[in-house]
Amino acid sequence: MSISEIKNILIEKGLKITPQRISILEAVVNLNNHPSAENIIDYIKRNNPNIAIGTVYKVLETLVENNILVRVKTDKDVMRYDPVLENHHHIYCLESDNIMDYNDKSLDKLLKDYFKKKRIKDFQIHDIKLQITGKFLNN
Repeated sequence: MSISEIKNILIEKGLKITPQRISILEAVVNLNNHPSAENIIDYIKRNNPNIAIGTVYKVLETLVENNILVRVKTDKDVMRYDPVLENHHHIYCLESDNIMDYNDKSLDKLLKDYFKKKRIKDFQIHDIKLQITGKFLNN
């Protein structure tokens, strides 16, 4: 994602374009691994050592609140950030702590159809996301 694309996203959401917001969103996209706030801070500090840690957390929260990023929680209770907003699921490896995107239209349809027929009482579903947890087998 280019800087101009990042700027356009911020403009579309009505957010002020700041160097901090650009750097943080660029870090999440470039890291491409559902980074934690600590991963993002480490990445940013290499080129922008003056960005305060508190600013990173504040900007991440703003990006989540404005539907630019999504939070993904691991089994180790670590909050990670995902720039992909389209419907998808995650595969989480317990050994490596890696998170991978998992897209499957058949699974999406199966889940939608299931909950259409089998409603949850007094609950309106907005979205269904799975996190498939396990470990990769050595080949």
